[in-house]
Amino acid sequence: MKRKQTIGKGAACLITVVLVATLILMPVGRVQAAKAYKVGAVFSVTGRASFLGDPEKKTALMLQEEINQKGGINGHLLELVIYDDEGDSTKCALAVRKLITRDKVCVIIGPSLSGLSLAVVPEAEKHEIPLISCAASYKIVTKNPDTGEQWKWVFKTPQSDSMAVEAIYTHMKKHGISKIAIMSVTSGFGASGRGELLRLAPKYGITIVADEKYGPKDTDMTAQLTKIKGLAPQAIVNWSIGPTQVVVVRNWKELDMTNITMYQSHGFGSRKNIKLAAGAAEGVYCPLGACNIAEILPDNHPQKQVTMGYLKAYKAKYNEPLSSFGGHAWDALSMVHKALEAVGPNKAKIRDYLENLKGFVGQHGVFNFSPKDHNGLTKEAFQMVVVKSGDWAIAD
Repeated sequence: MKRKQTIGKGAACLITVVLVATLILMPVGRVQAAKAYKVGAVFSVTGRASFLGDPEKKTALMLQEEINQKGGINGHLLELVIYDDEGDSTKCALAVRKLITRDKVCVIIGPSLSGLSLAVVPEAEKHEIPLISCAASYKIVTKNPDTGEQWKWVFKTPQSDSMAVEAIYTHMKKHGISKIAIMSVTSGFGASGRGELLRLAPKYGITIVADEKYGPKDTDMTAQLTKIKGLAPQAIVNWSIGPTQVVVVRNWKELDMTNITMYQSHGFGSRKNIKLAAGAAEGVYCPLGACNIAEILPDNHPQKQVTMGYLKAYKAKYNEPLSSFGGHAWDALSMVHKALEAVGPNKAKIRDYLENLKGFVGQHGVFNFSPKDHNGLTKEAFQMVVVKSGDWAIAD
């Protein structure tokens, strides 16, 4: 019995020595294999742009859960650090600085708004951290519009406003529309879209007979629409997000202007807007990404599988309609997932990976990034849709 106990103690000592030696010789990376990958996000979850930030946050959390349930990324859990900027530029800038200096994240997703994204571009460039915006303005990624030079550290997933304008103008040209009026909100998104509407009009043979503006908190646009009505354009293009775009549609209907075709920007991409318009949105056109119309895409569409997967997962988890905006976060975090899987949490390597990402099938298109294009999409990423019987339908 004593002999057996002695052998047992000796074996235990030997195992202990082997374990200690293994730990001493093991590479540092193996010891820290369980360390989570920290990814930052800034969304307008509450406040004036909550219709953007709320589905973005929900989508990001849903993806985090899915990734971690499958074992994380190369054995590392994904840790999201999400801040709500409330649609405020000061709070947004503070949140981005916290993510960089305090939370030590390796990449940032967001912000939700064009104006806020433009405001934090210098932070990303200064601290050399990849930032994937969920906002539309082409200026977010374009450092020099004349040369097309891109910001080094900044990318974005929404189709650019210039692409949306081209999609709208292409549809107009197809249907013989050449005389139009434009309306835009006085925000970063509205100003950028207005600029592209004006810039691209001559290319498509479009004459703009009215150029009306309104504030982001305005609740009545009948004055602007009445002026437009007197000029008898063939169509109106409205460029805004949030409640104002619904107000424009309601006023257009109330003024009996439905003989003048109404186009909305891609900011109209939520079924909630159709519901809020209370029937007034019938016949309104807008360019949208595939995720908005997943169920009616043809089976051979390249995005059918990923858009249907997202649609089913989101509706099952949150029991609410899908919007374009959650899709922007899906694309951004899914790209980050691929980057982390390929190169780990190294900021410079993530940036390089994103810049060379090709053929990424997302909610808003098939992305092909390059040093000259940090958006990676073309106008073909849009599908022109029309509101029909209270829902989206593919336009002819």
